[in-house]
Amino acid sequence: MPKLRRLSGKEVIAFCEKWDFVVSRQKGSHVNLLRVVSDERQVLTVPNHKELDRGTLHEIFKKLQIFLPEQDLKAFFYT
Repeated sequence: MPKLRRLSGKEVIAFCEKWDFVVSRQKGSHVNLLRVVSDERQVLTVPNHKELDRGTLHEIFKKLQIFLPEQDLKAFFYT
């Protein structure tokens, strides 16, 4: 079974920006990303930490599954 990679908040934000998410605001270390697709607002919050916990990464992965193709997500998040 593949394992979640160790990723930083900066890496996850850069990945999301490739999919047209933009930084809408930041409060402390948490960055809100926003993407508007056919009048639907897609919002994601990512902690901008040096290394994200695996549970946090898994929750971000599950949230992104709603918005993005699963095969692209697995290639980035899993080994």
